[in-house]
Amino acid sequence: MREIVGRTVEKEKLKQIVSSNKSEFVAVYGRRRVWKTFLIREYFKNNFTFYLTGIKDATLKEQLYNFSVSFEKSFRGALKEKPVNWQEAFHELSKKLEKSKAKKKIIFLDELPWLASPKSNFLNALNYFWNHWASARTDIVLIVCGSAASWMINKIVKNTGGLHNRITEKIKVNPFTLKETELFLKYKNIALNQHQIIELYMIYGGIPYYLEAVRKGKSVAQNIDEACFNKSGLLYDEFENLYASLFTNHENHVKVIETLSKKNIGLNREALLENTKINDGGSFSKILDELEASGFIRKYNYFGKSVRDALYQLVDFYSLFYFNFIKNNKQENYWSANIDNPKHRSWSGYSFELLCLMHENQIKKALGIEAVQANVSSWKSKNDTQNVQIDLLFDRRDQIITICEMKYSLNTFTIDKKYAQNLRNKISIFKQDSQTKSAVHLAMITTYGVLENENYFDLVQNNITMKSLFN
Repeated sequence: MREIVGRTVEKEKLKQIVSSNKSEFVAVYGRRRVWKTFLIREYFKNNFTFYLTGIKDATLKEQLYNFSVSFEKSFRGALKEKPVNWQEAFHELSKKLEKSKAKKKIIFLDELPWLASPKSNFLNALNYFWNHWASARTDIVLIVCGSAASWMINKIVKNTGGLHNRITEKIKVNPFTLKETELFLKYKNIALNQHQIIELYMIYGGIPYYLEAVRKGKSVAQNIDEACFNKSGLLYDEFENLYASLFTNHENHVKVIETLSKKNIGLNREALLENTKINDGGSFSKILDELEASGFIRKYNYFGKSVRDALYQLVDFYSLFYFNFIKNNKQENYWSANIDNPKHRSWSGYSFELLCLMHENQIKKALGIEAVQANVSSWKSKNDTQNVQIDLLFDRRDQIITICEMKYSLNTFTIDKKYAQNLRNKISIFKQDSQTKSAVHLAMITTYGVLENENYFDLVQNNITMKSLFN
């Protein structure tokens, strides 16, 4: 068995679930490749009373056959008669569980969206199994899991039918943080410094499956070339498979992702419709909801703007990297040959900003405001001709607004005369536009810190380095 690296919150939840004095119905969901199944399997050491995983695009007959096989493996005995529907299957399962002497009977149903195919009547049978049998006991832990996060949320967590409010616990498995990524690489005996881990994160985004491809004794550039640009690489065809495996009619999902990959700050709904040429209606809203629930995009508001002005932004690092460098470019060893060219510098600057946005809690801790209530948002000047924007700010309850400037650098960052004037101009326009009465503080978030020159002392209130992002 392998060690579960990080996942402190998730492991604590599972510990509490197992020690509960009542039956528990647990929904586990998250983006594909974040190792949801790995977490559950390794935590329970594969010691499930019953374990079943769905098969993609399988018929009802095939799924039920798979159930019979899993039943035989779990209970060391075949069913007398193969079930012809899910009601019969769950009835046989409950009869067998009643005879089990296990103190806690752990039932793990993986890839639930594949099991609950249209017209299979699976959810009705699951509903009856839980509501009329399992929930009345104190020894059942029912864990359901799926990579189609939107499906899991809508059909299980927010179910409006028989499973309404039946979930007793939900666990969203997110990509690794920088700290968890560092721990994972150390577990694999891979020696990279924090700056190198950040560069890796700006491409892989803390996805364990991708990080598993990192090889010992090779540089970040060599690893990226091997995984992404060489034909035998693990991620050479990943993009084509990723969205197709998650979404029905995924072509429109990819259109949205590709469109957002060209607009760093994101687009509102109307602009997305115009740029993608997708028809408006419920299906488009569903696409956006599914991409957001699966962690590929985020929906956010500008400071002082209404919800109607919300923007959608691509936040999946691998997808952003794909459209910048992999698509239409199958040149082997491309990454090593193009380090620090203008396109690389532009991408790394934005990806570092995105990385900081994904580590909002670590930044709050570094600012010493983790206990202070604060609204997190972005801001853009009212006058479009000024083209002034703040990607991250904290509007704090203690009457301070902290503006964050995020800069990726290979060395100590220097605020020169021109940049200092840009910062003064940005702060001035923000104060004028927002009419805020709060004090405005500038925080610099950089890799190796900021040179303490005259401009630094004049402007910067907080100096945060990459070390803080690893907390």
